[in-house]
Amino acid sequence: MKIIHHTFGPHITTGYVGRSLKLLLQPWKWKRGTETELLRSELSGHFGMDVIFFSCGRQGLLALLKAFEAEKGSEIIIQAYTCVVVPNAIEAAGLVPVYADVDIETLNLDCSDVERKITHKTKAILCQHSFGIPADTRTLRALCDRYNLFLIEDCAHIIPDASGPEEIGKDGDFILLSFGRDKAISGIDGGAMLSRDSRITQQLIALEGSATDMKGQRIARLLLYPLLYWICRPLYGMGIGKDLLWLARRISLLVPILTSGEKNGIMSAKLQRIPNACAALALTELRNLKAINDHRRELTNFYFEALQKNSIPVPKGITPDLPLLKFPLFVKNANGIRAALKQKNIHLNDGWTGCVVCPADSNLSAAGYVPGSDPQAEAACQMILSLPTHPTMTLDQAQILTEALLLQLSK
Repeated sequence: MKIIHHTFGPHITTGYVGRSLKLLLQPWKWKRGTETELLRSELSGHFGMDVIFFSCGRQGLLALLKAFEAEKGSEIIIQAYTCVVVPNAIEAAGLVPVYADVDIETLNLDCSDVERKITHKTKAILCQHSFGIPADTRTLRALCDRYNLFLIEDCAHIIPDASGPEEIGKDGDFILLSFGRDKAISGIDGGAMLSRDSRITQQLIALEGSATDMKGQRIARLLLYPLLYWICRPLYGMGIGKDLLWLARRISLLVPILTSGEKNGIMSAKLQRIPNACAALALTELRNLKAINDHRRELTNFYFEALQKNSIPVPKGITPDLPLLKFPLFVKNANGIRAALKQKNIHLNDGWTGCVVCPADSNLSAAGYVPGSDPQAEAACQMILSLPTHPTMTLDQAQILTEALLLQLSK
């Protein structure tokens, strides 16, 4: 059976491999080129906002916080149940992350708890549309207007198309995008900050202009990632693929998504440009956004109907027409179910399990999180079991996964 997964090259189709190899053979396109400006133009048209690029989403957030020119120690409210790179960027800018709890039905900010966390030091609220489930940006917008705060929408998990969701990207002063390997669209790396504030836009443009280029060796390693996973993915169940990936990491052929330093709260304050090669890959995916989102909608709808048919509770924030990045459930013994499914070559550990600041081996103290402070988030991360909806996940695989999952849930 083909591997069912979240993280084994979720965007890596044969066409994606071909595009990355073509770029690998064109080193003059690696650092700078026309594709970056084409992507800027098309994203600007898509959202109606100014677009400024950096080498990854976390650097885009860091650049925005630098552009605020806020007093040291100013606070940014974020949600518990987030990635460690978010508090890292805040701390690298000399600011303080303040965690608010989540609504367990959406895995997004609990707006009542957000208001309780606002102080005279608060500068902005950063809301995350977790796994593509829309956050309550209307209420958050009203809070920001009342307290004179910026609203940042993190759209790394979802980019809406003409079919919606309409509420995403409408209320934020800024939108954060990431083009990482498992995001809404993938350039392997790269990120963008979108702005509606002309003063901050000028600051961001200046920061992009002074950013350095990524080293060619690193870009080459990024462009090798699709080929390596395309080769190893079908061999993973036999053990060969696992060994090959271990060897690739051992000889530093693969660029890690997170370094050990980042897991321990360390982030450089230096900014880098997006590589043109990554922009080129993201541009193709943006132009194919409707097809990618429709595929996600098909799988979201399949899981939704199958689970409801079998009386398995679905979080109320999920509707069957959402192009989810992944489909979250809350179940008893989530770890045990994942372990049982792994024996069938179904790998559902996505790094968002058992942790309020993900991945699970992140240093909570360095991230500024105090255990026990956000009970809903802490409960959710222990019970969560997410189902894949990425571009290389097929409907047949979703059927196999659902049958195996229902069998485990019936025990």
